[in-house]
Amino acid sequence: MDLSNHLIIAPILLPLLTGALLLLFDERKHTLKALLSVGSTLLLVAMGMVLLRVADSGTASVYLLGNWAAPFGIVLVLDRLSAVMLLVTSLLAIASLFFSLARWDKMGSHFHSLFQFLLMGLNGAFLTGDLFNLFVFFEVVLSASYGLLLHGSGPHRVRAGLHYIAMNLAASFLFLVGVALIYGVTGTLNMADLVGRIGEVPPENRFLLEAGAAILGIAFLVKAGMWPLCFWLPSAYSAAAAPVAAIFAVLSKMGIYVLLRLSPLLFGAAAGSSAGFDDKWLFAGGLVTLAFGTIGVLASQAMVRLAAFSVLVSSGTLLAAVAMSGDRSTAAALYYMISSTLTIGALFLLIELLERAQDPAAAVLSVTMEAYGDGDEDEPEEEVGVTIPATLAILGVSFGVCGILLSGLPPLSGFVGKFALLSAAIDAGNKISTLNWFFFGLLITSGLFAMVAMVRAGIRIFWAPVEIIVPRVRVIEFVPVAFLLILCIWMTAQAGPTMRYLDAAANALHDPTGYVHDVLSAAPIPSPKEAGH
Repeated sequence: MDLSNHLIIAPILLPLLTGALLLLFDERKHTLKALLSVGSTLLLVAMGMVLLRVADSGTASVYLLGNWAAPFGIVLVLDRLSAVMLLVTSLLAIASLFFSLARWDKMGSHFHSLFQFLLMGLNGAFLTGDLFNLFVFFEVVLSASYGLLLHGSGPHRVRAGLHYIAMNLAASFLFLVGVALIYGVTGTLNMADLVGRIGEVPPENRFLLEAGAAILGIAFLVKAGMWPLCFWLPSAYSAAAAPVAAIFAVLSKMGIYVLLRLSPLLFGAAAGSSAGFDDKWLFAGGLVTLAFGTIGVLASQAMVRLAAFSVLVSSGTLLAAVAMSGDRSTAAALYYMISSTLTIGALFLLIELLERAQDPAAAVLSVTMEAYGDGDEDEPEEEVGVTIPATLAILGVSFGVCGILLSGLPPLSGFVGKFALLSAAIDAGNKISTLNWFFFGLLITSGLFAMVAMVRAGIRIFWAPVEIIVPRVRVIEFVPVAFLLILCIWMTAQAGPTMRYLDAAANALHDPTGYVHDVLSAAPIPSPKEAGH
């Protein structure tokens, strides 16, 4: 194994060591801690770009921890899907971290350490090659997210945080039970090794295998936010600090990632098993989640709840796409997932800036006037128009771009992703035709409702406010929003190369024979004595 292969473990070690190092410094050394945290996250972005190119070779790169071969040793596996998730996480993380430097990182203790530990858990979950270490990294993510959600204190945040902790502790318990059942039946937790073991499970133990898969699936669906397991999500995400809510946009995608990884690998044709995540139930759950999120978006008066329900719309769309189990639908889902994650992250950050332009009392009056009308509407207006300050104009343009991306209007990446999903749904119509047409209609309706909700909010903030308040926005706060939106625009311009990469990732997911061979054939590094002989 050459030195470059050790780069696979770097996205786990770097945030782990950085987070531990930051704990040694006093909280009053804000500048030093911020520089170390930002430097570490920028290195993660660079590593993500390098690993994306490494994964494009078509073969899975395997790192043997402890130099023990699979399935006995712990392995990290880099392929196209994990490389994409690493890069998206690091890009969203650097934007959220820069935004937090304006004030949020000073609102509580150990923000930067918790942020780095969260990145360590996410990167580990995307790279691990066995279910037990997936559980370990799952717990690292949850532990760090508990502290980040409560960052900034306040009774509303604490109340939402307690609900979040209770739901995710239950999900962790189910995860552990599911893993234990699968291990008890198959005798292994290595994902590549499970492909061969699952098909050999005797008939009398099939029930335990199916129960383990079902319990494991519920744990992932809690994290993905599938209805009715999603009631914790809008309150928790809307209560979190803006940079925390932005990075949380990728947490729900961790559940989607695991479903994408395990469904074809462990419970597809390669494993000779049907004892997995039932496609029809998953598809129906995705549709209900999409409908619930769509209604929530339209009903939300507070912008932060609109963004939180947009997470559910994204999750429902992706769950339905995963259930279609086709190469085209998976590639389209990956493209949509990247675009929606970056967009929702940018929206959470932007909302923090826009809320400074609103007087709470004026906002309540504005909603009341919208519902019941203005009693003085017949009186002549004294002003014909009002000049929009430059700050509000820039924020308004950003808000408009977010609205176009969320609603899936052309020509941006939100439209490309939804169009690809609709095309895949029509092509798969002979498989589950009725539900696919429901998906078709709900996806269009979700875009319409998102557009209505965003236009309504935009009118209230920019066009007809009761009182114009020009917010004080620092460059370090606006640049991360612009950065994420520019990435979405770049995805639109590079839709062809991006989709080709994601098509290759989807093909490898649905034909995991290469993944299994690369993992199980990875040989340990010979000792110096062995190398001498």
